[in-house]
Order: sequence, then C-alpha cells, then structure tokens
Amino acid sequence: MFGYYFDPTYILVLVGAVLCMLASARVNSTYAKYSKVRARAGYTGAEAAQRILQMSGIRDVQVQHIGGNLTDHYDPVHKVLRLSDSVYGSRSVAAIGVAAHECGHALQHKEGYGPLSIRSKLVPAANIGSRLGLPLVILGLILGVGFDLPGGGYFSLAQIGIWVFSLAVLFQVVTLPVEFNASGRALKLLGSYGIMNGDEVDDCKRVLGAAALTYVAAAASSILQLLRLVILAGNRRDRD
Repeated sequence: MFGYYFDPTYILVLVGAVLCMLASARVNSTYAKYSKVRARAGYTGAEAAQRILQMSGIRDVQVQHIGGNLTDHYDPVHKVLRLSDSVYGSRSVAAIGVAAHECGHALQHKEGYGPLSIRSKLVPAANIGSRLGLPLVILGLILGVGFDLPGGGYFSLAQIGIWVFSLAVLFQVVTLPVEFNASGRALKLLGSYGIMNGDEVDDCKRVLGAAALTYVAAAASSILQLLRLVILAGNRRDRD
C-alpha cells in the first residue's frame, strides 16, 4: 500500500520530465558543437534563408531578426521567417541548418501541407487545453462534481478536463510530422541549391535530428501526463 502522500502516477510525470531534459541537453550540445563549424560557402543564416526562399519561388516571405537564442520560427499569418541572434548573422553549419528548417515550414505553407494546416487550426484549442485542462481535472478530482447528461449518464468535471487537455496533446502529436517534414525539405534544399556540400549536409542532419528529439520528448511527455490524468480519474470513479 502506497503512503498517503505518495502518488505512484507521479512516475509518469518524472519520466516525461527526464525525456525533455535529455532532449534539451542533446540539442544544446549538438548545436554548440556545429555552431563552431563555419560553412564553406560563407552564407549567414539570413542569407541562406533568403536564397532558399528565392530559389523556391517564395517572394512574399520576409526574413527578419528576432532576439533570443533558438527562438527561430516561421509565422504563417504574417508570412515572416524570424531568425534568432545565434542564427541570423552566423555563418555556421548549425545556423544555416536551422534557417533552412524554417524555410521548410514556409514551403509547407506555400504548398498547403496538410499537417501544417491542421496544426495551425489546432492552435486556439491547444492553448485552451494547455491552460484549462489540468486545472479542470484537479478541481474535478477534489470536488467530485459533474453533470448529468440529457439522455442519461454522468460526465464528471475531471473527464471534461481530460478531453480539454487532449487537445493540447493532439497538437503535440500533429507537430511531429510537421517538424520532421520541414527538416527533410531543408536537407534536400541545402544540397540541391548548392548552399552546402555533402559532409556539411550530414552535419546539418545531426543538428536537425537533435532538435527533432525535443518535439518527440514533448509529445511523449504530454501523452504520459494524459495517461496519468486518465488513471487518476479512473481511480476516483472507482472510489465513488
């Protein structure tokens, strides 16, 4: 019998946290390594991004500088590709790889890539799920309140919270093919557009592969958290 203050489902949260920490450490160490390797063609991250966009026929996307470290992202609403301090002006293999990855998202947007469209539509629901899902579950477990369904049956507040939180989990899962596809596009374009040679593309693959692990870890962590909430709600229902 577990102690009163010990909840065995915390193990799931701990596993998720460890996965995220390991993935973060991996991407930071990999990026730091290849940020010291200068690309032979001499492009900066911004110049490489502009070249990729131009050669891909994308002329309505601006490349802008944004503060921070690895805060790079593509904004499909304003059609702006924002590159961070460590990428915009850097001539490293790592910086060019990250810039090319963001260009991959711009290409996805141009072509109407399905998973990207789905992810964009999920953003509002995912924000609600990440903010309200867990509090609703906790309140439901503490108060034990719920709602009677018109056709019979009962729906607890904890169950509602689980469904709301599931929206955030779904967003994390849909993000995976979006990010992997963007990296795949980036690696092909870097070679075909003459921005990098074969061995440099391999180095970029290592950088983008490490970055992809952070998305995998985030998705796994959110799934484990969802599983924990389902177990807790089930235990509460059994007690009732």
